[in-house]
Amino acid sequence: MVGERQRPWILAALALALAAGVYRAWSTTSAPVAAASNRGGTAAPASRNARAQAAPQSEAAPDVHLAALAGDRVKPVDEERNLFRFKPKAAPPPPPAPVRPAGPVTPAPTGPPAPAPPPPIRLKFIGVFDTGEQKPKIAILSDSAGHVFYGTEGGPPIEGQYRILKIGAESIEMSYLDGRGRTTLRLSGS
Repeated sequence: MVGERQRPWILAALALALAAGVYRAWSTTSAPVAAASNRGGTAAPASRNARAQAAPQSEAAPDVHLAALAGDRVKPVDEERNLFRFKPKAAPPPPPAPVRPAGPVTPAPTGPPAPAPPPPIRLKFIGVFDTGEQKPKIAILSDSAGHVFYGTEGGPPIEGQYRILKIGAESIEMSYLDGRGRTTLRLSGS
């Protein structure tokens, strides 16, 4: 076992070794520097001395025109700053129109109110019975109470108030006896 006197010396030696390792890792580069994208694909040297030696061989310094930098430039104007110089300044809005006092308004005569539309036809088209080529098709209808009605195109009225105008394969056209409320009922099946 290590004695009490030797313990601080061992800790100091370990701290010194750790500091030396960190300094060595920090001062050297671990990987070469990647090439710059504007160098045309040439590899960059790894150290500063190598960079200084390689600079005269690879490319000349860019040509800078210092006289052009010192030339005349557009001076800012004291007016309102306008980022959109090509657009003319918008015209001011027109002054508000004078308010005229409202006089008595007489409503225009509208005539008698329009008659209310008839209520919708509350029947379901549940099927078609085709009796043959010479005989008309028979439409089968039912109401919400479950009563079943049969009718043909242009035949007697159904429930005393509806007339079947046309029977198709999947729908029928119906209206009230006076021709109002014409509607198409689709085949619902039940």
